[in-house]
Amino acid sequence: MSRVCELTGKKAMVGNNVSHAMNKTKRKFNANLIKKRFYIPEEDKWITLKVSTSALKTINRVGISAALKEAKSKGFLK
Repeated sequence: MSRVCELTGKKAMVGNNVSHAMNKTKRKFNANLIKKRFYIPEEDKWITLKVSTSALKTINRVGISAALKEAKSKGFLK
């Protein structure tokens, strides 16, 4: 599985390690992802999603149903 948030589409970014001598080498900034189970009361079932921690905060604020609806409208979910 790739390291992409299933709700927001966040993925790894590319940048540089910069030493004290200003030497630059490529590196990756991975998204902070968590595999989490959510209960959807409307469908009476559990789903497992790989979400970023910022998406988890959004779910806590607006609810899982609203977050899934928004992700589907943006095209991140099937």
